[in-house]
Parts: sequence; structure tokens; C-alpha cells
Amino acid sequence: MHLGKVTPILRSFDEAKTLEFYVDFLGFKVDWQHRFEDNFPLYLQVSLGDCVLHLSEHHGDCTPGAAVRIQAQGLEAYQQQLLARNYRNAKPGIEDTPWGSREMSISDPSGNRLVFVEEVSR
Repeated sequence: MHLGKVTPILRSFDEAKTLEFYVDFLGFKVDWQHRFEDNFPLYLQVSLGDCVLHLSEHHGDCTPGAAVRIQAQGLEAYQQQLLARNYRNAKPGIEDTPWGSREMSISDPSGNRLVFVEEVSR
């Protein structure tokens, strides 16, 4: 048995707010987007480095309020980039955890939580 990559699907509700958060604030790029017809829900893929996420306005795809842990390196530098963008809805901090990682948690406009995790050598 061999398992491959996992691509989380996160619920989104507002295209403009979703793109502002993932692209303008977090720095992801839109790889592709799809609608069955005009005025239908949007389904898209965004990526940053090796991190790939699917975002869906389709109510049957997933439930809002999910949490995703994303492995990261250079977390403090990334946090400083985010703070410099002065996004009004998030000013993320970094937490040193008792289990030996540094974590930065940010909620998107649909209530999904992205936890960027950097392992700290013990």
C-alpha cells in the first residue's frame, strides 16, 4: 500500500473575501478555477510552495469550520510578511507548543483554520 498527497477541500462562501484572504494576504496563487455555468458556485485550487488547497462554494463538498495543519519552514519570516500586509481581519501570532513545534493559526473568512506548523529541534 502506498498513499499519495492529500488535498483538503475547504468551504468558502464569498469569492471576493476568499481571494483577498488566500491570494492577497497569504500569498497563494490561483492555479485554476471552475464553475459549471455563470452564477454557479466557484471551485478553485490555490497553492503556495508544496501546499495545495481546494476551496469550494458547493454546499455538499465540505463543512465550514475545518482545521488544516500545514508544515512550514521559515515561519517567523512568513509571519512578518503577513503582518506587513496589514490585513484588517488577521494579525497572526506564533505559539511555542509544549510538544516541540511553533505554530501560527489563522482563520479564513469562512471559519476554516489554517495552522502553519514549524518543527523545532529538541
